[in-house]
Amino acid sequence: MQDNTGSLKDKVALVTGAAHRIGAEIVRSLHDQGMNVVIHYRASRKGAQALQEELNAKRENSVLLIQADLLQTNKITSMVMEVVQTWGRLDVVINNASTFYSTPIGSVDETKWNDIIGSNLKAPFFLSQAAAPHLKASHGCIINIVDIHAERPLKNYPVYSMAKAGLRMLTMSMARELGPEVRVNGIAPGAILWPEHEMDQVTKQRIISRTALKRQGDPADIARAALFLVLEADYITGQIITVDGGRIISG
Repeated sequence: MQDNTGSLKDKVALVTGAAHRIGAEIVRSLHDQGMNVVIHYRASRKGAQALQEELNAKRENSVLLIQADLLQTNKITSMVMEVVQTWGRLDVVINNASTFYSTPIGSVDETKWNDIIGSNLKAPFFLSQAAAPHLKASHGCIINIVDIHAERPLKNYPVYSMAKAGLRMLTMSMARELGPEVRVNGIAPGAILWPEHEMDQVTKQRIISRTALKRQGDPADIARAALFLVLEADYITGQIITVDGGRIISG
């Protein structure tokens, strides 16, 4: 945001998939800076409500919850309008919501394709498009949570890898389309959190051993990168910040 060298107090951030994990940590970070925050969730109602209560205890009436299935495009426009009607503005959109599961070749049907492409690529595009007029008015920014596998495909996850590669290009394309008023950047996490399905310790250790820093990251690492892009990156757009402990350079 072009005037963001000062406080973020009373500015508004919308974070998708924000009830838990990385999304929740980003929300906490922005809220700590004085922003009003919108927690979008699809099914994690209890987690979203708990986070709302936690943050409202620090600053009353500073959190809005919105439930929506982002695969339904009409819900996206309605979500943006609800934010603007509530607070009169929108300054930051963070496309964090993501569907992640394996799709080995031979197992992919249209349902899986639409689910993964829809959450990781289609929804961020339509949310960015719907939010664009309001972000232009506030000289705001968009941050897309990409993945290191946008550049290095993950075995047995071809659809996810392709979707994140598309999100990488979406970031660059939107930066050109929405400039100069709106900055658009991405963050590509590495080994920050393990998938919610089972992953054995041997696999986890193998992944960690292939990072330059030889350790797992933390959601706070992503939140700090997001805060930097919101608050201090006035002359950065169309870029992807990789937060992976050096995984991408370690072979």
